[in-house]
Amino acid sequence: MISVLLMLCIGTWITAQKATAQVSVSFQVFYDELSPYGTWVDNPYYGYVWVPEVGSGFAPYSTNGYWLFTEDGWTWVSNYSWGWAPFHYGRWYTDPYYGPVWIPDNEWGPGWVTWRRSNDYYGWAPIGPGISISFAYSNNYNVPSDQWTFVRGRDFGRHNINNYYVNNSNNVTIINNTTVINNIHVDKTRNVKYNAGPDRTEVEKHAGTKFTPVAIKGSNKPGQTLSKNQLQIYRPQVQKNTVNGKKPAPSKVESLKNVKPPAQRTPANQSQKVNQLNKQPQIKGQPANQKQVQPQNKTGQPQKQSTQPKQNIKPLNTGQPVNQKQVQPQNKMGQPQKQSPKQINQPQRQAPQPQQVKQPQRQAPQPQQVKQPQKQSPPPQQQQNNQPQNGSREKQKH
Repeated sequence: MISVLLMLCIGTWITAQKATAQVSVSFQVFYDELSPYGTWVDNPYYGYVWVPEVGSGFAPYSTNGYWLFTEDGWTWVSNYSWGWAPFHYGRWYTDPYYGPVWIPDNEWGPGWVTWRRSNDYYGWAPIGPGISISFAYSNNYNVPSDQWTFVRGRDFGRHNINNYYVNNSNNVTIINNTTVINNIHVDKTRNVKYNAGPDRTEVEKHAGTKFTPVAIKGSNKPGQTLSKNQLQIYRPQVQKNTVNGKKPAPSKVESLKNVKPPAQRTPANQSQKVNQLNKQPQIKGQPANQKQVQPQNKTGQPQKQSTQPKQNIKPLNTGQPVNQKQVQPQNKMGQPQKQSPKQINQPQRQAPQPQQVKQPQRQAPQPQQVKQPQKQSPPPQQQQNNQPQNGSREKQKH
């Protein structure tokens, strides 16, 4: 009896664990997780579609990623933090004005693309919306030539494969000389069919290297990482309809006319860096402004040179007492301090020149006239001859 109860408990516990492991999510996970990286738009044909916030030149399964050989075939590993969703669920289509647009779906695959090959090239292109798997991998499905990405066989499997893309101007010629790769795999646990891509043995011959299959492990949170020969990626079971009957929807839906074209978009992570760089001078405040002003003065007059002429000019323009203090040390070369007023009357251009100040040519006779009256003062005739010049002194005596 005890053993029977024990077996029932173990069976109940295992059933609970399976139920927990099989807990699925709704489309709400796409709406919530991708909103910071793009814009949700209500499309009249496909419902809610997502326009990524990427610049011009972005192409699904081509930009910022590479193909990795895994247990499920060639799997697209995206370097975008949001790449776990749009490159493994749903479909892409290219709008002529708004660029690539993603339509969510609930089936997970290593990469929803169609493949082509030749002796020299491998190529792939996104599968459009509403295209069944059987039709997508047939010869009747034609993708616009500019949506194909081709590389030479020796370059397929590189992690920096974006450096080896063939110019798309040659796509038409390559497409006409390639055949469709129809390598269908069936995932019985998820009941999904997908194309595993080129044959590994064939790729190894072209590339000249071996590719060991990488294990894929489900992650508990959105994202993907590659480490220790293991790809951890978030790939939950997604249900189109919820149990409680509440219809999933994005928290914010934008009108298509308000969506910017690719050339005017700024990726979310780049715009944050730009804003931080723009805020740095404001956060530092005045010290940052002072540092910016000093380099600007280097193109004109440096601060040390600009202050010196001001100091020389100000004493000449501000009264005699300041000028006397500056002129007296320069008059040690033979001229008395009483002659400093005569030096003050000299023009400002000659003030910094010591030779012109020390040997004035126009005022040279004046010292002789001052010294002669002192030596020849006793003779009265000479005093009378000098009366026109010393008239002011005669008037003071009378």
